[in-house]
Amino acid sequence: MPVNPPCPTPPAAGPSTTASRSVRKPRPWPRWNASRLVVTIPLFLPLTVGVVAGDTIAGEASLGTLRYLLLAPVERGRLLLVKYLGAATFCLAATLSIVLAGSLVGAALFPVGPVTLLSGDTIGAWEALWRALLVAGYVTVSLLGLAAVGLFVSTLTVAPVGAMAATAVLAIVVQMLGSLDQIAWLHPWLLSEHWLGFVDLLRNPVRWDSFVDNALLQLGYVVVFGALAYGRFTTKDVLS
Repeated sequence: MPVNPPCPTPPAAGPSTTASRSVRKPRPWPRWNASRLVVTIPLFLPLTVGVVAGDTIAGEASLGTLRYLLLAPVERGRLLLVKYLGAATFCLAATLSIVLAGSLVGAALFPVGPVTLLSGDTIGAWEALWRALLVAGYVTVSLLGLAAVGLFVSTLTVAPVGAMAATAVLAIVVQMLGSLDQIAWLHPWLLSEHWLGFVDLLRNPVRWDSFVDNALLQLGYVVVFGALAYGRFTTKDVLS
């Protein structure tokens, strides 16, 4: 009777096979931070910053506590500066919260290890965390100009809801203007021109041009609207 040949046994896993299985492939978990910020910057972050900045002076006036604050030996300019620093601190806290939440969710869904940047290069997890903190700093700087605008609007009224709504609507309007090619000459001066430029920090090498341009633009808004808020607040008759 014919005898069937024995079935070939699978080759044992050699060193190369074992090594290939143990290699950790780059994971995209830090991109959760970038995707979250891309979603939140156009609407949610400006909305929350508008609420906080619009409530700085108008909120105190509506509650009747602004008058009592000015009865103390505190200069109006100093009070205005403290209010703005509070709004700027909120900008930093909100951005760090989003980055931290994105990092935790990404680490839970994907193994923590080497990560891939937008340029295709691979970096370690610690450097990826440093890049995420740089992005948080970039977004915080991007919101400082809007906070200054909200502070100025807050000095114009005693209704905090109106100041909040005006600041939030202004943030949406400037983004709509930035999408119109017919007024391209105005785009470099718009508040939101460099809001999404943080993606340059996720490349290798890092491109700092957007960071510098954004910082200079926001500084201009802070100086102009900070001066307007100071001029309005120091000459305003506080009756409540």
